[in-house]
Amino acid sequence: MMNVELYLKEMGQRIMERRKKLGLTQEALAEMSELTTQFVSYAESGKRGMRPENLMKVAAALGVSTDYLLTGDIIDKDKLLLSDKLDKLTPQQVRIVENIIDECIALYNKDK
Repeated sequence: MMNVELYLKEMGQRIMERRKKLGLTQEALAEMSELTTQFVSYAESGKRGMRPENLMKVAAALGVSTDYLLTGDIIDKDKLLLSDKLDKLTPQQVRIVENIIDECIALYNKDK
């Protein structure tokens, strides 16, 4: 079984990767999460665990589930968040996204 420090480090890595993907600074994420920049820095480095309410704030600001941050698993809530994004697209744009997904699936299945 993995130790707590490793779990925190992996969770911090997921937070940092998602933050960067969204083009956010630590300061911006802290503001969106109603936390301090130091808190975000410690969380990303794996030096500090989070209380449940803070984990929920960070997950909401990053647009992912708390399960994803904790474990890296994609759950139904993550899929629902993607569905909410698709709702903002035109039908034609949804079909383009669908084609991209199909191409990704074909590409990844080819490598197996």
